[in-house]
Amino acid sequence: MKVSKFLFGITAIMLVACEDGYIDDINAAEPAPDLEAPTVDFNFPLEGTLVRVVEEVTSLTISFEAADDIELQTVVVQLDGQQIATYDEFIDFRRLVVNDLVFEGLTNGSHTLTVSVTDMTGKDIAQTVNFEKTEPYRPQYDGEVFYLPFDGEFLELVTLNSATEVGSPGFSTDDVVAGTGAYQGSEGNYITFPTTGLTNNSEFSASFWMKINATPNRAGILVIGPPDEENPSEPNNRDNGFRFFREDAGGDQRFKLNIGNGASDNWFDGGENADVAPADFTEWQHFAFSIDLNMATVYINGEVVSTNPFSGINWNGCDILSIMSGAPRFTGWGHLSDLSLMDELRIFDKALTQEEVQAIRDAEMPN
Repeated sequence: MKVSKFLFGITAIMLVACEDGYIDDINAAEPAPDLEAPTVDFNFPLEGTLVRVVEEVTSLTISFEAADDIELQTVVVQLDGQQIATYDEFIDFRRLVVNDLVFEGLTNGSHTLTVSVTDMTGKDIAQTVNFEKTEPYRPQYDGEVFYLPFDGEFLELVTLNSATEVGSPGFSTDDVVAGTGAYQGSEGNYITFPTTGLTNNSEFSASFWMKINATPNRAGILVIGPPDEENPSEPNNRDNGFRFFREDAGGDQRFKLNIGNGASDNWFDGGENADVAPADFTEWQHFAFSIDLNMATVYINGEVVSTNPFSGINWNGCDILSIMSGAPRFTGWGHLSDLSLMDELRIFDKALTQEEVQAIRDAEMPN
């Protein structure tokens, strides 16, 4: 009975308080003001993106994010002025994430992608990115199966495969043979490619330019070799594949080719004929070598510096092409990373003649 009287008393007090205005009425909260315009962030393509594919016409997968501080109303996507998508329903009314908008039929040339966003109060924004679909690279020479121009990326243009980067290899942009970049050697850094498509034939050639840095005084340049199970920490198995490298020769740099026939190695060392003197280290030098079924030849600046018969190359176990280092398959004699510049690396599935080597050199001659 006392509890009932107590509850009755509390209720009475609350009723009086409400009548006297001690407790305010509950009012609906005002919505937050929409102060900011929408935003757009592109993930792909980005400004300056180069779309490289082997096809003349390809698809483009567009990725972006649109957002507003309060609520989105519409998002419109245009490519080169053509509307390709519209969004007006949003699971998250403040944010739209698009990762899989596919445009079919992208052709070669320059393109502009525009994303326009409007919020519920009419504020809007239109953001654009300009990008390019480049024409597919077409080999310039008979038998060319690999071309690496080093124009700011380690992308091989015949197959559009990217290199595996070991360490942090980089580029020179102000000292090049052609294009916009050259490989800049640095200590402990190099790149590799799988040899798929490079070791199908018994004939093989390579052509490239170097501006020589003689420190360190020996280095690997191009190597396709097998593992060395007997010396895994300092591999030097020369029975298969090839090794093209340089070594000190009384202050000059001497360039040598070693090729394995499956049972032993064969040397193509031109001695002094294959030397480059320090006075020429400041200029780009052209190098090439060719291998056929019974002969191999090394060229410097289009001239033969070494040639000898041999019984043909054996590719067993040769699954890695190393560029600008002997690592990981040819380090037993200290032929590690080359700190020189390299540009315009081409590989062929045929043995180049001297006339072909000279034609490539003349066509690529730096100014």
